[in-house]
Amino acid sequence: MEDPSRTDDAAAPRPRRVVWLLVAGIALGALNLRTAITSIGPLLGEVTTGLHMSGALAGVLTTLPVLCFALFGALTPLLIRRFGEHALMAAALLAIAVGVGTRPLAGDAWLFLALSTIALAGGAIGNVLLPGLVKQHFPHRVGALTTVYTTFLALGSTLAAAGTVPIEQVSGDWRISLGVFALFALVAAVPWLLVLGHGPQRAGSARPLGPGRVLRTATGRWSVLFFGTQCTIAYIVFGWYAEMLRDSGMSAAAAGLALSYLTALSIPLSMALPALMARTRDHRGFVAVFFGSYAAGVAGLWTAPVEGVWLWTTFIGVGMATFPLALTFFAVRTRTAAGTAAMSATSQSIGYLMGGLGPFLFGLLREVSGGWHAPLALFLALAALNLVAGMRLGRPGHLEDELSPEASRPAR
Repeated sequence: MEDPSRTDDAAAPRPRRVVWLLVAGIALGALNLRTAITSIGPLLGEVTTGLHMSGALAGVLTTLPVLCFALFGALTPLLIRRFGEHALMAAALLAIAVGVGTRPLAGDAWLFLALSTIALAGGAIGNVLLPGLVKQHFPHRVGALTTVYTTFLALGSTLAAAGTVPIEQVSGDWRISLGVFALFALVAAVPWLLVLGHGPQRAGSARPLGPGRVLRTATGRWSVLFFGTQCTIAYIVFGWYAEMLRDSGMSAAAAGLALSYLTALSIPLSMALPALMARTRDHRGFVAVFFGSYAAGVAGLWTAPVEGVWLWTTFIGVGMATFPLALTFFAVRTRTAAGTAAMSATSQSIGYLMGGLGPFLFGLLREVSGGWHAPLALFLALAALNLVAGMRLGRPGHLEDELSPEASRPAR
């Protein structure tokens, strides 16, 4: 059995203390990547009222995560080359802490948006960094460490969404309930700061890969389409699923519970999927299963949305495991940490922009058609595109194999 203290960037085994710092840094870092987003939703009314936000500014607030993830995700490879992965990861978590901790103190809407941008920039950079860090330090345990990463990402999202309102009820102040999550980000930055104290973590840096080079490969293009379609579906579900159930006759409480159950399914799926993917080179079977689950859920919502709501919700929730699948593809379809980071940055920056259009188009079809069948047809069409992209991306192969031989060589 391979020594767990050995990584791909060290000629000798790394001290176990550093290995566990890296594991803790990956887990705690992932825990904080979504707290700035999911903590806002349950208290959106209190925030907009307390800051006297207009409807337009409230719309900016809800759209800001997509814009930040696209912009700062695209800039991350440049920042990596300038500052290095470990320093940048520590800075990203500190940015989340500063943004999340100070925005509740804002006295006006524009300052709140500016501080939210700082927090979201940290989350966007962390989104791109973590898959590459897993690939860099644990190349022979990608499945296990991606499981850690995706599971803690789901846990953090759920914790912030479920915990904000109870904290607000106990404290009596929505500002305290939003700001408390800054403490988690501060704790998460500590392992990365300690890793920096152990000196350089890489024997050499890979030659830079920009979005243009990634998009000139078939693997890169299919990755963008796969991530973008799953992201679009996810934003539709988060934005419209409960409303669709309420319009079909469910109570607000029951519809909210169904959405909570759907999102909670991501935790066990995130725990199981990456490790399963690491055991095989061909991943098209996973893609087909998730499309079938989507199709079954849509068929049920089309014909009997309320009668079998928990079954349909389970199907949709299982289908949304395409998110950890997409994150795992970044590592298993690349040979180098630089390739993982480049593929992650390109797919996420473009994919989140695609995702931002989903709720708008879904709502527009609802308004134009007067029912839910046309929007559900859009949902199924997106799932079909996701299937096509996933079946191509699921074939054995690596991004670097489609580039020039220099792409995977270390820079001098």
